Amino acid sequence: MGTDAAWVLHVDLDQFVAAVEVLRRPELAGKQVVVGGHGDPTERGVVSTASYEARERGVHSGMPLRVAARKLPDGVFLPVDAAAYEAASERVMATLRSLGVVVEVLGWDEAFLGARTDDPELLARRAQEAVLRATDLHCSVGIGDNKVRAKIATDLGKPAGVFRLTSENWFDVMGERPTIALWGVGSKVSRRLSALGVTTVRELAGSPVDALVAEFGPRMGVWYHELGHGIGPAAVDDAPWVPRGHSRETTFQQNLTTPEQVREAVSALAREVVEDVAQDGRPVVRVALKVRYAPFVTTGMSRRLPAPTTDAAAVLEAAAALAERVEDREVRLLGVRAEMLMPRDGDPADRTPVRGRI
Repeated sequence: MGTDAAWVLHVDLDQFVAAVEVLRRPELAGKQVVVGGHGDPTERGVVSTASYEARERGVHSGMPLRVAARKLPDGVFLPVDAAAYEAASERVMATLRSLGVVVEVLGWDEAFLGARTDDPELLARRAQEAVLRATDLHCSVGIGDNKVRAKIATDLGKPAGVFRLTSENWFDVMGERPTIALWGVGSKVSRRLSALGVTTVRELAGSPVDALVAEFGPRMGVWYHELGHGIGPAAVDDAPWVPRGHSRETTFQQNLTTPEQVREAVSALAREVVEDVAQDGRPVVRVALKVRYAPFVTTGMSRRLPAPTTDAAAVLEAAAALAERVEDREVRLLGVRAEMLMPRDGDPADRTPVRGRI
């Protein structure tokens, strides 16, 4: 890229939730800190985040708290305090905006920055220093010529580092890495790619598009092929973040054992979701149900509504219909989600960033 070129920077707060807790309790610095549920590892719940010290012992987000407690007999377990994290996030985003760049918020702890500069590393260091000075929080910054490369570069710079990933060094850096190292490729997709003989990023880039389309469909097949090349959008949008949907979920301290208990629990969650949606004011287009069976098998199902609607009864009816599809097994967690019509062009498939999916 030439002088004063357009760059995308991805800023990611290091161990954000755990770091906020350590700021509030300095005596926890360097300790194995786990945040999740009510902070009681004897109760059912999952890890929301863990400090680097805890991660070194194999604890990660989504792990049951009881499993984390077995790995960390001396760990410090804390309850989730969403208000504190939201407040810290707002200070971070305000600090980033003060740098005179375009800021696209992705969630509590990450954002894309768009800027024209001849020294993106200098801008990245300025961002790190400004955030640290304003909040005492450290962040890593990925630099890229598009969002995909910037996002992946951040992980390569952690913790508290800066890394540049562009078309020029894409295959040198990423070529021999496993496909799961790509943003948007999880364990399930990685396994499906492996079954096709595709295990590395370079192999994905070199795969016939037709084969990927046959496996993943016309849209996702092409997208995964482009992802192998590091191709992605480069425009950074500072429009206010708009949620795609609202969700509520709960982990039961005692498994639900009857269909009646499941129906009642789904109904209660759906009523909470309806209240959230009513405050948002946008029509609902789809209702989804997340189910975690005992001991720890998670699945999901959804139902598209005949037409976008603000009718609470229609949302409750769809949730009730999904509840009837729950298997006759013990249930330890349920979650209900309502996806809404997006404001731009009225397109429910709008890819506005989402937080808090279930």
